[in-house]
Amino acid sequence: MFISDIKRVVDQVSRDKGIDREILIKALEEALKSATRKKFGNKIEIEVQYNEESGEIEVFQFKDVVEEITDPELHITLEDGRKLDTECQIGDSLGARMDTSKFGRIAAQSAKQVIIQKIKDAEKDAVYASFIDRKNEIINGIVQRIDRGNIIVNLGHTEGILPAREQVPRETYHRGERIRALILDVLHNTRGPQIILTRTHPNFLINLFRTEVPEISEGIVTIMGAAREPGIRAKFTVTSSSSDIDPVGACVGMKGSRVQNVVQELKGEKIDIIPWHMDSAKFVCNALAPAEISRVIIDEDNRSMEVIVPDEFLSIAIGKRGQNVRLASKLTKWHLDVKSETSYGETMKSGYNSLIALPGIGVSMADTLYEKGFFSVEEIAMASVEDLVQIRGIGEEKAARLIEISLETVADMKYRNELEKNKESEDTSDDSGEDNEKSTGNTSDSSGEDNENSTGQSEAPGETDVGKTD
Repeated sequence: MFISDIKRVVDQVSRDKGIDREILIKALEEALKSATRKKFGNKIEIEVQYNEESGEIEVFQFKDVVEEITDPELHITLEDGRKLDTECQIGDSLGARMDTSKFGRIAAQSAKQVIIQKIKDAEKDAVYASFIDRKNEIINGIVQRIDRGNIIVNLGHTEGILPAREQVPRETYHRGERIRALILDVLHNTRGPQIILTRTHPNFLINLFRTEVPEISEGIVTIMGAAREPGIRAKFTVTSSSSDIDPVGACVGMKGSRVQNVVQELKGEKIDIIPWHMDSAKFVCNALAPAEISRVIIDEDNRSMEVIVPDEFLSIAIGKRGQNVRLASKLTKWHLDVKSETSYGETMKSGYNSLIALPGIGVSMADTLYEKGFFSVEEIAMASVEDLVQIRGIGEEKAARLIEISLETVADMKYRNELEKNKESEDTSDDSGEDNEKSTGNTSDSSGEDNENSTGQSEAPGETDVGKTD
């Protein structure tokens, strides 16, 4: 055959490229079949097999046994057939081994091209198969080059790409540097497998702690969630299945060694480790630490919470540029509205006064509505008759009347607010016009006076001096 020592080549390529031997053998069989058809055309019926014992690929041409030959490439006489198989009969199909050494240079070149292409395809498939099950796994690589902001990482048998959007802001890498990242996705396109990496995903933080904290890998400590603003700050919550293990302490480590290793990998990103709690309100309070929480008002339907904090803790609860409350909201999956006690008290007082102002609502009825969760006229306007009739002293007729009056009051309040806004905008435009006029007048007058004084002094300085003396 024109390929010598096929068995040795197959074993070597399989070992070096990480491709299954069966895939390589199948590629060789298809290549030889292609070469055969290139030499003899598509009419002939052939079969290609790899012989494990001899280490060669054999090609067999099949012909039908007939009484009268009409096509020598497809038919064989019974007499010639008996030479190959003494028991053959008319209608049988007999296979004869072909001499592949006579295929010629063109056929050999065609086979070589097919083999090369098949090996490339098999190599791509092998790389894809080896990475497709490694999603959400941390991998080490070496920065190979930077292309339009994207970092190309050498992963050994293939390359990974760290897109600009998945890079931590203010992190810089140079060619030849080692880099750790999370496998975000594995794509299989026409150019081969594409390994998408990330350093900004919350799972990168989670997996870093898995490598640092044995209790997490053993299942004693469980990470319930994580939220990040990459390169700045992160929060993640943990719980323990054993009462003897403190989940926060396990993640922090002796003298903070474990968490410091993660912080160092994330280039100084601050990390808050929060104990998870089954109660949502308690969990939110933990997530907003170190701020103290006065009270929490929960709206289950809209999955939101109104968090009231002492005035001195308002800035701590919100954080720099809203960072603390934003991360806490992502972590707990609740919409959080943080207010100071002073602001909350003013809002409650305003809402209570709006209840008393409704016709037919006295102080006692306002107190009852307040206790039942109706803190303002807006909330009564959004309520249904069924909600209000459950309150003692309110029937269906009164409930309907209250809702109607509340809707009118709310509409009137909105109308007045719009009028005030329009008036303020008009006053602002008028004031700016007057200021411009005054500014223009003063400038021209003073300019004129200055010009006169300047002219007088230059023309007759002696007269000015005499006048002052007199």
